[in-house]
Amino acid sequence: MSISEFISSMPAERQATLTTIHEAILANDPTVNPVIKPMMGKEMILYEERSYMKYGLASTVKHMSLHCLPIYMNPALHAKYLGQLPAAKFQKGCINFTDGTAMLPAVLAALIIDCSSISIASMLENRKKK
Repeated sequence: MSISEFISSMPAERQATLTTIHEAILANDPTVNPVIKPMMGKEMILYEERSYMKYGLASTVKHMSLHCLPIYMNPALHAKYLGQLPAAKFQKGCINFTDGTAMLPAVLAALIIDCSSISIASMLENRKKK
């Protein structure tokens, strides 16, 4: 299944938001490639850096989620965006939201730009060497 087919299979009221987030990730983080894969029992768009998940974009029954490993590994980055996206619900490495109004486009772009310089692949590969 292609990314556009995946997004088209989601509820109509979520498609524009998922497309906006997908495009923001691709435009602002050239280190990742999108693929459709299962994670946590649900198919989602995974954005992989050298085969390691860096972001995941999901649509569940109650909300949409942006899984973001750089904020999971960087508490300062997490705190920075927690205050800038008050309508979203933050978990340690995940941002949940019910519609596009919670994910302000300029803030989303800045988040991805900040995350783009963090190499999840290098961090995980270095961890394996120890």
